Amino acid sequence: MKEYTPEGRQALLEDISTQHATGNETLGTAVRRLRFEVTGLDQETFALMCKMSTKALYQIEKDKGNPTLSTIDAIMRKFGLRLGLTRAPQTIYTPPLGQEKPASNAPIRGTKPRRQ
Repeated sequence: MKEYTPEGRQALLEDISTQHATGNETLGTAVRRLRFEVTGLDQETFALMCKMSTKALYQIEKDKGNPTLSTIDAIMRKFGLRLGLTRAPQTIYTPPLGQEKPASNAPIRGTKPRRQ
């Protein structure tokens, strides 16, 4: 494990948080980076520290299984991080503003068909 200054450690934590928030890293990758890059601990020791099984930690790091929010929160709090809401990294399609008529001639659901 590389020794970090307090500023270096803070920068690493911010990088992990940013990479996850922007969708560049999964939750599992972020947890693995926290475990390995910040603490330098192996899975068994880190799992014991977080009061969970090694298998559960392995599944979290591999983005498998279905961890509870309290489990993830317990891991994050060890690093001074908290769970929160972030914007989704992908943009959701929204139709252009000012489009008054539908793109196709098919009837709109919930309306009566047009008579011609």
